[in-house]
Amino acid sequence: MNRRLSFVFAAPLALTLVSCGSNAEEADATTLEGEAVADIAAPEGQSWLETASVTEEGGFVIGNPEAPLKLVEYASHTCGACAYFAESGAEPLKEDYVQSGVVSFEIRPLLRDPLDVTISTLARCGSPAGFHALADQAWAALPEFSNNLQSNGAAYEAAMSAPPEQRFVQLAQAGGLIDFFAARGISADQARTCLSDGDAINAMAEKSSEVAAANNVTGTPTFFLNGQRLDVNQWQALEPILQRAGAR
Repeated sequence: MNRRLSFVFAAPLALTLVSCGSNAEEADATTLEGEAVADIAAPEGQSWLETASVTEEGGFVIGNPEAPLKLVEYASHTCGACAYFAESGAEPLKEDYVQSGVVSFEIRPLLRDPLDVTISTLARCGSPAGFHALADQAWAALPEFSNNLQSNGAAYEAAMSAPPEQRFVQLAQAGGLIDFFAARGISADQARTCLSDGDAINAMAEKSSEVAAANNVTGTPTFFLNGQRLDVNQWQALEPILQRAGAR
């Protein structure tokens, strides 16, 4: 699974080779200290947790578009550290901070390997509002996907040798992703259509590489708050920074 991506993708794809484990440079978090910010109510009948959009950087953001604190996570769908953050931090981040309207949360996918490309494609195959939930559930199931592929080596090799328009469909089938996402609202036909769209996958890969290079991000998870890179990569250290910045 960790072979060089230039071998895996016969079709031209601009991909960034990223490591799992943040390479964040140390930042002076004291510059983010501020007074407590009062909760900001969502429009009547709406929830900030259901307010979502795709950003110019190719990320998926949920929360108040005018939130004073804007948190960005560069993440890979096959990164164990990212999976741990999703398990330990996603729920309190959303329930305690995003829902208050004070914090918005954007995930910007960085692509590491074929399985990563497949999961990212399927997670964005539905509406922007569903991306975060699908991504979190996929991170929780990452060992299952990996085990499926490791125990089905022949199918994996066949997928990697298939034409570009068939490659990710076959990989998803070998890893059990078609059924997994079908159970979560992405039908098998819809999944196959997304996984066969080479132009969209190329565009996703090119944007991932472009944005990562522009922000000097080569490891995941890497966090930025209001444009400032943080020197933390897990919730236990991230939450106090949000609180000191006013989310309390």
